[in-house]
Amino acid sequence: MSDDLQNLFDDANGHLALGELDEATALYRQCVALDPTFFDAWHALGMALLKQGEVKEAIGCGLQSVTLQPNDLLAWTSLSQMYVRDGNIPEAESAKGNARILSLGGKVVR
Repeated sequence: MSDDLQNLFDDANGHLALGELDEATALYRQCVALDPTFFDAWHALGMALLKQGEVKEAIGCGLQSVTLQPNDLLAWTSLSQMYVRDGNIPEAESAKGNARILSLGGKVVR
Protein backbone atom coordinates (compact mmCIF):
# COMPACT_ATOMS: atom_id res chain seq x y z
CA MET A 1 0.00 0.00 0.00
CA SER A 2 1.27 3.44 -0.84
CA ASP A 3 2.08 5.96 1.87
CA ASP A 4 -0.59 8.29 0.45
CA LEU A 5 -3.27 5.62 0.75
CA GLN A 6 -2.16 4.73 4.28
CA ASN A 7 -2.25 8.41 5.28
CA LEU A 8 -5.73 8.79 3.79
CA PHE A 9 -6.93 5.75 5.72
CA ASP A 10 -5.32 7.01 8.94
CA ASP A 11 -7.01 10.39 8.47
CA ALA A 12 -10.36 8.65 7.96
CA ASN A 13 -9.83 6.67 11.16
CA GLY A 14 -9.03 9.87 13.02
CA HIS A 15 -12.28 11.46 11.87
CA LEU A 16 -14.17 8.32 12.84
CA ALA A 17 -12.62 8.38 16.33
CA LEU A 18 -13.81 11.97 16.75
CA GLY A 19 -17.32 11.09 15.62
CA GLU A 20 -16.94 13.02 12.36
CA LEU A 21 -18.77 10.43 10.29
CA ASP A 22 -19.29 12.48 7.13
CA GLU A 23 -15.59 13.26 6.89
CA ALA A 24 -14.59 9.68 7.68
CA THR A 25 -17.01 8.26 5.12
CA ALA A 26 -15.74 10.58 2.41
CA LEU A 27 -12.14 9.56 3.06
CA TYR A 28 -12.97 5.84 3.21
CA ARG A 29 -14.72 6.23 -0.14
CA GLN A 30 -11.52 7.73 -1.55
CA CYS A 31 -9.53 4.80 -0.17
CA VAL A 32 -11.68 2.16 -1.89
CA ALA A 33 -11.71 4.20 -5.10
CA LEU A 34 -7.91 4.22 -5.09
CA ASP A 35 -7.64 0.55 -4.14
CA PRO A 36 -10.79 -1.55 -4.64
CA THR A 37 -9.08 -4.48 -2.89
CA PHE A 38 -8.45 -2.55 0.35
CA PHE A 39 -10.34 -4.77 2.80
CA ASP A 40 -9.88 -2.58 5.88
CA ALA A 41 -11.25 0.46 4.06
CA TRP A 42 -14.33 -1.44 2.82
CA HIS A 43 -15.00 -2.75 6.31
CA ALA A 44 -14.55 0.66 7.93
CA LEU A 45 -16.70 2.34 5.27
CA GLY A 46 -19.47 -0.16 5.90
CA MET A 47 -19.39 0.39 9.64
CA ALA A 48 -19.33 4.18 9.26
CA LEU A 49 -22.30 4.03 6.89
CA LEU A 50 -24.16 1.79 9.32
CA LYS A 51 -23.62 4.38 12.06
CA GLN A 52 -25.06 6.99 9.70
CA GLY A 53 -28.15 4.88 9.03
CA GLU A 54 -27.17 4.13 5.43
CA VAL A 55 -27.94 0.45 5.94
CA LYS A 56 -28.32 -0.71 2.32
CA GLU A 57 -25.03 0.85 1.28
CA ALA A 58 -23.37 -0.51 4.42
CA ILE A 59 -24.52 -4.00 3.44
CA GLY A 60 -22.92 -3.54 0.03
CA CYS A 61 -19.64 -2.66 1.70
CA GLY A 62 -20.00 -5.59 4.06
CA LEU A 63 -20.54 -7.94 1.14
CA GLN A 64 -17.44 -6.54 -0.53
CA SER A 65 -15.49 -7.15 2.68
CA VAL A 66 -16.47 -10.81 2.94
CA THR A 67 -15.78 -11.25 -0.77
CA LEU A 68 -12.25 -9.91 -0.32
CA GLN A 69 -11.60 -11.88 2.88
CA PRO A 70 -14.15 -14.67 3.24
CA ASN A 71 -12.48 -16.08 6.34
CA ASP A 72 -12.54 -12.87 8.39
CA LEU A 73 -14.61 -13.34 11.53
CA LEU A 74 -15.18 -9.63 12.14
CA ALA A 75 -16.36 -9.04 8.58
CA TRP A 76 -19.07 -11.72 8.91
CA THR A 77 -20.09 -10.48 12.35
CA SER A 78 -20.41 -6.94 11.04
CA LEU A 79 -22.38 -8.09 8.01
CA SER A 80 -24.75 -9.93 10.33
CA GLN A 81 -25.28 -6.72 12.32
CA MET A 82 -25.97 -4.83 9.10
CA TYR A 83 -28.62 -7.34 8.06
CA VAL A 84 -30.23 -7.16 11.51
CA ARG A 85 -30.50 -3.37 11.18
CA ASP A 86 -32.10 -3.92 7.78
CA GLY A 87 -34.59 -6.38 9.25
CA ASN A 88 -33.30 -9.20 7.06
CA ILE A 89 -33.10 -11.88 9.72
CA PRO A 90 -32.48 -14.89 7.42
CA GLU A 91 -29.38 -13.22 5.92
CA ALA A 92 -28.28 -12.05 9.37
CA GLU A 93 -28.50 -15.63 10.64
CA SER A 94 -26.56 -16.90 7.63
CA ALA A 95 -23.76 -14.37 8.18
CA LYS A 96 -23.79 -15.18 11.90
CA GLY A 97 -23.46 -18.87 11.01
CA ASN A 98 -20.35 -18.14 8.95
CA ALA A 99 -18.91 -16.13 11.84
CA ARG A 100 -19.62 -19.07 14.16
CA ILE A 101 -17.81 -21.48 11.82
CA LEU A 102 -14.79 -19.19 11.81
CA SER A 103 -14.89 -18.74 15.60
CA LEU A 104 -14.61 -22.51 15.93
CA GLY A 105 -11.55 -22.61 13.70
CA GLY A 106 -13.28 -23.57 10.48
CA LYS A 107 -13.15 -21.92 7.09
CA VAL A 108 -15.84 -20.37 4.95
CA VAL A 109 -15.72 -21.55 1.36
CA ARG A 110 -17.11 -19.04 -1.12
